[in-house]
Amino acid sequence: MNKEVVLSGIRPTGFLHLGNYFGAMRNYVRMQDEYNCYFFVANWHSLTTHPDTKELKNSVHRVIAENIACGLDPEKVALYIQSDVPEIAELYLYLNMMAYKGELEKTVTFKEKVRLQPDNVNAGLLTYPVLQAADILIHRAVKVPVGKDQEQHLEMARNYAERFNHRYGDVLPLPYAFNYGGELVKILSLDGVGKMSKSENQMNTLYLADEDENIRKKIMKAKTDQGPAEPNAVKPDYIENLFTLMKLVSTSDTVQKFEDDFNHSSAGNCIIRYGDMKKQLAEDMIRFIQPIRTQAADIQKNQDLLKKIIQQGADKARDSASKTLSLVRTAVGMDY
Repeated sequence: MNKEVVLSGIRPTGFLHLGNYFGAMRNYVRMQDEYNCYFFVANWHSLTTHPDTKELKNSVHRVIAENIACGLDPEKVALYIQSDVPEIAELYLYLNMMAYKGELEKTVTFKEKVRLQPDNVNAGLLTYPVLQAADILIHRAVKVPVGKDQEQHLEMARNYAERFNHRYGDVLPLPYAFNYGGELVKILSLDGVGKMSKSENQMNTLYLADEDENIRKKIMKAKTDQGPAEPNAVKPDYIENLFTLMKLVSTSDTVQKFEDDFNHSSAGNCIIRYGDMKKQLAEDMIRFIQPIRTQAADIQKNQDLLKKIIQQGADKARDSASKTLSLVRTAVGMDY
């Protein structure tokens, strides 16, 4: 029986962090045994913000290494670099003929980027959702793990597929948002404001490449308060976040001890000691991050292994992409 196709990509800007792992990577590792998975590093997408391309190669290699260190198996999935699959660019061109300036200018991410980089409003930025659609449709993916901020782009990808099918025949399956059931883990930054970020709020984000001492320093500086005013009080978001982190990396009896301390605390009788809690969390977090950091660093040093993995991923991705592009060319009438 053919497995359904799942696709997801990550931009090689900034460092992967704890939110990436528990919000996405952990699910990807599970998906690789249940679906036909294509995971890629979106280096073309990163050019819309004009990064220092001298550093881009190292960033791409780091993301691939960290993905593998988190549990992705290059033998089970297609783990590839976007620019290694030129078929994506050709499909992007065809889809651009069905994308309209007005709808692209209305996308939330475009308006946000225009606000952030008013002197760099390039055509790639405007057509970002079209390239994203090509990334998805080139593998005829039907399941796309996305966060809330990307749901509009996925809806646009469906629109382009529908327009293509209406004009040229039923060629492209419609992709849908996909995540495993249950609540997704939401990890706030350590100051309790917004999510952890790959490039912003660095002292409030726990990166998978962080050294032990840096992890300790960040967690010990995490925002806390004087403790609950009454027993069984509702936790503020920043305190709830510390407990969320602890539930992810500490033993259940450790979590229970601090939960009990919090619930039995009140004004004038504060049993919970946030300093002790953060010390424990820091050591448990180090134990969790250390093997990922070490394995990722070892893979990055092994250039022969990296080249082999990248080539293997490119071969798998191009095999899939060329089949889709053949159907697309025939449908459009470009198979001269």
